[in-house]
Amino acid sequence: MEMTMTTEEHKSRTARSYKLLLLFAMISMVMMFAGLTSAFVVSKSRADWLKDFQLPTAFYFSTIVIIGCSVTFHLAKKAIQKDNQSATTAFLLGTLALGVLFVILQFVGFGQIVANGYYFTGAESSITTTFLYIVTVVHLIHLAGGLISLLIIIFNQFKHKYNSSQILGIELGAMYWHFLDLLWVYLFLFLFFFK
Repeated sequence: MEMTMTTEEHKSRTARSYKLLLLFAMISMVMMFAGLTSAFVVSKSRADWLKDFQLPTAFYFSTIVIIGCSVTFHLAKKAIQKDNQSATTAFLLGTLALGVLFVILQFVGFGQIVANGYYFTGAESSITTTFLYIVTVVHLIHLAGGLISLLIIIFNQFKHKYNSSQILGIELGAMYWHFLDLLWVYLFLFLFFFK
């Protein structure tokens, strides 16, 4: 007797597979950042470590902004579950605007660090600022992937590919974006407390 899979079962199995793949990717990113922060802690005992280094104020604002991204993405997911297309589009565009603002604030923060006389590379750099630069740039690279996926989700939203029974793309995007937000909050708190 041959068993056939219903459309709903197929959609459910596909969704589970994609979520599992994303979860594995996020676990590998956590391991990479755990390695970077461990190296940061070990390097803190070096004689040339900057003890009085302060995080730039732009990083504080960017932390608030990226938390806002999680809120707007969550609201977009809630809106599509209710088939509210216009609210979904507005919240997705809001997430994109906040994501771009986060990136801008990161570069403003880099500028503030340089303006205070600290450099990331070269003879005038320190191990402290080089680590800070590596950690934030690696996070920005992952965020670039999040922004690209968000642009694809917005494109699909404009093509009316999402509704209350088809939200997988928005669900996956929200999962990754929440992960990026939590990762940045962790990195910010780590850099704030382990100077």
